[in-house]
Amino acid sequence: MSATRIPPPQPAQRVGAAPKKPTPAAPTPDGPDLRSQLRAWLEAHRASLSDSLRRLARQPVGSFFTCLVMAVALSLPMGLALLLDNVERLGGSWQRAAQISVFLTLETSDSQGQALREQIAGLDDVAEAEWISREQALQAFQQESGLGQALRELPENPLPGVVLVTPAEVDKATLEALRQRLAELPGVEQAQLDLLWVERLTAILKLGDRFVFGLTLLLVLALLLVIGNTIRLHIENRRTEIEVIKLVGGTDSYVRRPFLYMGALYGLGAGLLAWLVLAYGLNWLNDAVVRLAGLYGSDFALGGVPLGDGFSLVLGAVLLGYIGAWLAVARHLSELAPR
Repeated sequence: MSATRIPPPQPAQRVGAAPKKPTPAAPTPDGPDLRSQLRAWLEAHRASLSDSLRRLARQPVGSFFTCLVMAVALSLPMGLALLLDNVERLGGSWQRAAQISVFLTLETSDSQGQALREQIAGLDDVAEAEWISREQALQAFQQESGLGQALRELPENPLPGVVLVTPAEVDKATLEALRQRLAELPGVEQAQLDLLWVERLTAILKLGDRFVFGLTLLLVLALLLVIGNTIRLHIENRRTEIEVIKLVGGTDSYVRRPFLYMGALYGLGAGLLAWLVLAYGLNWLNDAVVRLAGLYGSDFALGGVPLGDGFSLVLGAVLLGYIGAWLAVARHLSELAPR
């Protein structure tokens, strides 16, 4: 006779009671929160930067000469641009070189000339207007020509009053329109402008700007080649390590990051060295310039590297290093797949 299994007693349920709802389980987060992701991102960049610094410090001589080559290439266009600025300052200003001489009639009084100067100074295309009276013009002519005794024998002053007009912009068409406008003013005998000098001046400026621009492009390409070749050598030295990283699931951005920091560090060192080379070179050249200017009775001296230009140089060098490294890694990243 087989034993019958008796089920355990079930808990009683009250009539009309609502059925019990299952207790929901505590929600599990789908992934790390934003703070943890930011902390991991910063830690990854810190580790890449530290690794790049250690690798550069292991080869101090090679790293220094790489930065020095880049610094020489960076300092050439910047140095030429600074020299052009100093030459422009030596000549006074290009606007003053293109002054318009407005000769008034002999009957124009000093008060009328002053009023005309104020009227001309209020024009949009005029940067500055200077009034030279007939007496001032005669005195200046006596001193510069060496004919002071002969000019004193003249019965009256033959020179008219002049308004020297400095244009706001050196452009042939604009200057010619301004000269024509000044010539039509009442009391003006003649408005004279040396257009040939303006054309020569504009041609010299454009030639200098194009030369500096073309040299800058060539040297930027050379810098990209230098930094690209340097990063390529670092990639080849770490080829096995990179293949292992990609074999265990390392992403391209993880592999690329240390080399980008290395390129930026090369650029930072090159920018600081270029700033130092320019400052020393201009200071060394300034001694000869001051000596030469002193022989002509001038106190002209070369200016140093402006602070803003220096920071722009360093920032541009860092950017070039970053771009060169990115191009080099992007080219060789496909070849770094695990075998």
